[in-house]
Amino acid sequence: MKTISTDKAKELIKESKGLIFSTTYIKKDNTIRTLTARTGKQYTPKTDRKAPYNAQNYNLLPLYDMRKKAFRMLNFETLLTLSINKTKYTIK
Repeated sequence: MKTISTDKAKELIKESKGLIFSTTYIKKDNTIRTLTARTGKQYTPKTDRKAPYNAQNYNLLPLYDMRKKAFRMLNFETLLTLSINKTKYTIK
């Protein structure tokens, strides 16, 4: 398994252009979650309200969870592993 930085992981995810990938990270309640997700799917809000914050300012990336069929925020500060393009990476 290769070791990469969080910046490189962010770059790999953004360059995936909608391909499905898997990641492991620590949730806010300190449990570990494995997420199978993809980028490129647009969230359509049900109301006219805008988001109260910009996710990029908090090092977050909105993703679509393929198993739960819902949107999730990936926090790059708590990222542990990334599996993309048939390659597994650990995050330092």
